[in-house]
Amino acid sequence: MTLSGPAPWLLLVAGAHLGFQLTVALVVYPALADVPDAGWATAHERHSRRITPLVAAIYLPLVAVLAWTAVAEPGAEGTWLALAGGAVAVLTTAAVAAPTHGRLATAPPAERPELLRGLRLADQVRTAGAVVCAVGAVVLVW
Repeated sequence: MTLSGPAPWLLLVAGAHLGFQLTVALVVYPALADVPDAGWATAHERHSRRITPLVAAIYLPLVAVLAWTAVAEPGAEGTWLALAGGAVAVLTTAAVAAPTHGRLATAPPAERPELLRGLRLADQVRTAGAVVCAVGAVVLVW
């Protein structure tokens, strides 16, 4: 395997993305959900400020390498599986998770549990997308 094509790079970024998603699903969101009302605004603001650069560091290369893979390896086994999984994760982040975080920033305490449930559901979809993307990357490299 050489590093000249997109396959090894896709495997790298898909693996990083999956690790990120699992960390968010298993550690970050449960910890955020445990924050009491009195500390919510500060905790959520800190979470948003800290995670935004990491989201950019994960998602920008993921989108770039997925596009490269679609152009360079359109007929290769695993390409469309990786693209589908990556698209699900990216689109769910843009259409659901990011707007929900925006609403959570100012939501009254009574609305927060429902918004957090929606965020956890979106995160399950994103994590499933990350798994599918990683499986597609493994198939492509294999």
